[in-house]
Amino acid sequence: MANKRPLLWHLFPSFALIILVSVVAVTWYASTSLKEFFLQQTASDLKARARLFERQAVTYFSPVDENKIDQLCKRAGEAASTRITVILSSGRVVGDSMEAPRSMDNHMDRPEIVGARTRAVGSSTRHSRTLNRKMMYVAVPVKREGRLVGYIRTAIGVETIDIALREVRLRIAFSALVIAIFGAILSFLAARRIAGPIKEIEKSAQCFARGELDCRVPVSNLTEIGSLSETLNQMAGELQERIHTITAQRNELEAVLSSMVEGVLAVDMDEKIMNMNHAAARFFGCSPDAAVGRTIQEVVRNTDLQRFVGKALSSEVRVEQDIALFSDGERILGAHGTPLRGAGEHREGTLIVLEDVTRLRRLENIRKDFVANVSHEIKTPVTAIKGFVETLGDGAMQNPEDAKRFLGIIDRHVDRLEAIIEDLLSLSRIEQEEEKEEILLANHPIRDVLVSAIQVCQPKAKRKNVAISLSCSEDLSAEINATLLEQAIVNLLDNAIKYSHVDSEIRVSAKQNDQDILIDVRDQGMGIEKQHLSRLFERFYRVDKARSRKLGGTGLGLAIVKHIVQVHRGRVAVDSVPGHGSTFSIHLPSPRQ
Repeated sequence: MANKRPLLWHLFPSFALIILVSVVAVTWYASTSLKEFFLQQTASDLKARARLFERQAVTYFSPVDENKIDQLCKRAGEAASTRITVILSSGRVVGDSMEAPRSMDNHMDRPEIVGARTRAVGSSTRHSRTLNRKMMYVAVPVKREGRLVGYIRTAIGVETIDIALREVRLRIAFSALVIAIFGAILSFLAARRIAGPIKEIEKSAQCFARGELDCRVPVSNLTEIGSLSETLNQMAGELQERIHTITAQRNELEAVLSSMVEGVLAVDMDEKIMNMNHAAARFFGCSPDAAVGRTIQEVVRNTDLQRFVGKALSSEVRVEQDIALFSDGERILGAHGTPLRGAGEHREGTLIVLEDVTRLRRLENIRKDFVANVSHEIKTPVTAIKGFVETLGDGAMQNPEDAKRFLGIIDRHVDRLEAIIEDLLSLSRIEQEEEKEEILLANHPIRDVLVSAIQVCQPKAKRKNVAISLSCSEDLSAEINATLLEQAIVNLLDNAIKYSHVDSEIRVSAKQNDQDILIDVRDQGMGIEKQHLSRLFERFYRVDKARSRKLGGTGLGLAIVKHIVQVHRGRVAVDSVPGHGSTFSIHLPSPRQ
């Protein structure tokens, strides 16, 4: 990863480099142009001097007077501070302002002479071996009556030009340096002016990243950066509004999901949990946050649910199924699976809704059992009555003893059928009055109700020689319906008498506890096995069906007791040990509560 540098150090070196290159280029171009200008001016001046000297020397070319020409060169050269050389057309030097002509070489091959011969003017800048210095030479041809007779060459040292150019270059370089420094300062300030607002934008962007959308970017007076700042501020405002909307919607959704008693489970196509509400987490005994992102197999160890999720994911229509969970007892969940689609109708998974239908299924089972039991309980006496009536019709009426016996049996079955119908009507009446809240409760002594119930059951107890004892204080009272509570106690005493041994005792007691009022009916009968206790208060449930029918029970007595106690906002319980009797307990709310 490349090293990051501030924007200032990206812009400033570029500006400085541009300024430096520009200054160097301008300096080089200016100095080169000045040098070329000075050389052109010098060449033009030397040409003019050569033409002026030509007018003076042309008269000495016909015939050639070398002494006159040499003397003229020396006088004119000294006066003009210029080296003047006269060269014949053959290349021989006949006059020179600084040297003796006879000691000089033939100049026919000199560049300026070659240039003058082919053009009107020849020029050359080179090091002079004669003077041992750098010189500029300009040569012009001399013609007499249209005939080339020689050449006049003027020359001057160019060191003065170099010195002048050097001074000019120094001035240009100094000016360029000042301009470069000034330009660098301006570029530095410009870079900082650009980098400053960008730094502010960066700080604001960091605030946005932290979720601080109330932060705003200072708007720069630079058009482009100012527009960017305004756009970012607008974006932050819109983003804040959208986040608030999304947050509100999410909170509403979470509130709805959290308040639902139904479990909601969203699973993706890989069977990973995307979301789970608290109700579903309670069903499975896990944490919603810990479950998200894990597969359904990791979270729920239930093969029926796992198969249902797979079935729901593979189906494009709604699927339903009951699933049994076994944690703290059996629980039945009604599962509904619906395809979960995202944008563009793309299938993202499935939505599972779980409803606890344990009580509903139990009620359905109870209803089925109730219908079956009622049918059976009623069918038995009806069948018996019908059979004996047919027997009597077939001729048994002719035998008085058989007829009397058959009529007695019919009478017993009619009594049983009447008892069943009476208990059913009583149970139905209690339920209807409970739903309509027509049952009135009033403060009433408990002992009076118990004494009245014992008096009702006393004749039956005497026939079996069963004693009934009572333990209850006179001042104990509660909010009750005396008639209904007496019926409940009578039912409990009736059962206790039926299943008690001869010469045994039934103990009835009532007392005030810390939380409620407790009424116990305790017998010394055969007791009840533990597996029957949870269903003992169901309608028509019998521990020993044959014995119960033989004793005249309808199978509805304890169900009536349960509903009467529920009307009193209490509860009924049973504790029994086989061979040691049973204790039925009624818990009523205390008047102080």
